[in-house]
Amino acid sequence: MTKIFLTGATGYIGGDALYAISAKHPEYVFSALVRSPEKAQQVQAQYPSLRVVVGDLDDSALLEKESAEADIVLHTADASDHEGAAKAIAKGLAKGHSAEKPGYWLHTGGTGILTFHDTDRGVFGEHSDKVYDDWDHVDELLNLPEHAFHRNVDRVVLEAGKTDAAVLKTALVCPPTIYGRGRGPVSQRGRQAYELAKVTLQLKKGPIIGQGKAIWNNIHVHDLSDLYVLLVEAAVAGREDKELWGERAYYLTENGEHVWGELAKATATTAKELGLIPEATAEEINLEDAKKYAGYESLSWGMNSRGRARRGTKVLGWIPKKPSLEATLPEILEDEVARQK
Repeated sequence: MTKIFLTGATGYIGGDALYAISAKHPEYVFSALVRSPEKAQQVQAQYPSLRVVVGDLDDSALLEKESAEADIVLHTADASDHEGAAKAIAKGLAKGHSAEKPGYWLHTGGTGILTFHDTDRGVFGEHSDKVYDDWDHVDELLNLPEHAFHRNVDRVVLEAGKTDAAVLKTALVCPPTIYGRGRGPVSQRGRQAYELAKVTLQLKKGPIIGQGKAIWNNIHVHDLSDLYVLLVEAAVAGREDKELWGERAYYLTENGEHVWGELAKATATTAKELGLIPEATAEEINLEDAKKYAGYESLSWGMNSRGRARRGTKVLGWIPKKPSLEATLPEILEDEVARQK
């Protein structure tokens, strides 16, 4: 009986992954870390048989205990930025498993880690030719600068996959801009593209940072969840492929890329076509105003984060199939209109 411990069931990524895994494998036993009794009720309403663990990422003892008792840990809740939680999960999995029955850790990072080229120079909206690759040039991803965003947590995962490789199998999944309606019990909304749509509706024009030439990858949330399903199935099957788990198992996830300025224009054009704004215009907005409207998310509209996701396809046969980000803009805008009511 496979036991899966999930963090982030109320979130966008974790909620959709839980839906996809449980729909395909109702025979698995699920437990989920949830911050409050109120959110716990929402999760259990959709998943009555799921065991809720009320707590948060600061509760290292709880995370260690649950990780030790699970066969697979799927960590999505603030996973990129909570170093203490990562250390607790690593410790629990290593303590609770053996070479005969290893534990598996599917960790969620984020491609904000690739933006250091821009943040180091303080530039926004400029084009970059730099493209990472999680197969032929994975060593570059494994040795990103220590000051890069998320790097401190990535390092915990990668080191655990190396030092405890006999008892702990790790996979670091790194999503970019995520879009599409989530199927989870609470949050069903992405961030970057959705905030851009929200601001477009507020300002009645698409917001562009700098020259608008920065580029970022994107992936539909259902395609991302499909990769988690494949990783879980590989863990349950006990697959030992050295490229599947461990210190080199860094999975970029993307199905294309967008130029932020072009996406802002396309969002405005779609909003005009839907009768949501009077004109299909997009104009430059300064960083301070952007942050006022959309917080930190808006900074990403001016930064580059480019990579090629090849590992998932090569070792798991993962093939993204969902519509493109541009094709999903009507849905995104309609969802933002509904949220504002």
